[in-house]
Amino acid sequence: MREYSPDLTPQWKRPKAVPEVAAEPDLVVEVAGGDFCGAVVACEAGTVTLEDRFGKRRVFPLEPRGFLLDGAVVTLVRPSRSPSAPRRTASGSIAVPGARARVARAGRIYVEGRHDAELVEKVWGDDLRIEGVVVEYLEGIDDLPAIVADFAPGPDARLGILVDHLVPGSKESRIAASVTSPDVLIVGHPYVDVWQAVKPSALGIPAWPVVPRGQDWKTGICRALGWPDNTGAAWRHILSRVTSYKDLEPTLLGSVEHLIDHVTAP
Repeated sequence: MREYSPDLTPQWKRPKAVPEVAAEPDLVVEVAGGDFCGAVVACEAGTVTLEDRFGKRRVFPLEPRGFLLDGAVVTLVRPSRSPSAPRRTASGSIAVPGARARVARAGRIYVEGRHDAELVEKVWGDDLRIEGVVVEYLEGIDDLPAIVADFAPGPDARLGILVDHLVPGSKESRIAASVTSPDVLIVGHPYVDVWQAVKPSALGIPAWPVVPRGQDWKTGICRALGWPDNTGAAWRHILSRVTSYKDLEPTLLGSVEHLIDHVTAP
């Protein structure tokens, strides 16, 4: 656009400056002149990855005036990383740069199944290696009293056990109550399966579907969400959407932290 000075000499008007905004995780922006709106999930040199509310991800160049924030044009820039800011692990604890894994303790944490173990590893893996805590899965807890007796827990070999669906009156609660060793801590969560301990928002769904009694729960979840009847693939998708403790329900977070404290207590 041109403007004219008092002597009618044409002058080009400079474009109005727009603010630069750091593309921090979870910042919600709209692509200027486009039809995509989403939250920042990654920012690399020259590009930013956005994820919409349906879980679809797209990569866009970090171009000047390329995005809208609350309806206003902005230029997204790569966030600066202060060397003094401590890095956090996926569990939210302060990372220890260069730390080597500790020799495994005699104590252990047992979880019910492979999915439980993979979820605990993804979020607490760094912490567990520093503390020397090994997580093993049991494929169910029907034989829990015998499993505990075989482990032979003691003050120097504490055992922590994470149980699914640990609610009053459940089979799981009755089995847990039969274990009385002072060196064993049994905690759990109220969900039918550890899948439900992942927040629905992490998957881009409003809530976990209700599966009628008598149906296989995981298969019912897949069908209700329109996923193929492949529970292994479904779990891989669910696990891929977990990036930190923020994607998990508080009940699970508290239980796992309690188990780690129990096993590592002096």
